[in-house]
Amino acid sequence: MRADVQNLLIRIQMLHEATQGDLTVNETLTQLEAQGYKVGEREVKQELDRLTEDNFLTAHNDVYSITGAGRDEIKEIRTVLKRLCDVVHQTESKAKAGSA
Repeated sequence: MRADVQNLLIRIQMLHEATQGDLTVNETLTQLEAQGYKVGEREVKQELDRLTEDNFLTAHNDVYSITGAGRDEIKEIRTVLKRLCDVVHQTESKAKAGSA
């Protein structure tokens, strides 16, 4: 997967995880690796800091919490992702039906 696409997906994953509870670099790294992302501690810290700069997270020492703006953003992202997944799955189903 291209790095720019992976970084976008990682940011979405981080926002999602932040709705479940506070984030730390090490816990987030472990979660991302479990999802199959190839990322290092430095990259995780940079993405958390970018989400903080965008006002989607707030930092309390080494702990990051989601903000109201972050909750609004992930809500909008979920809506768009659902539509995208529906289209992708629909297209995939049509392709399989056409090849059968």
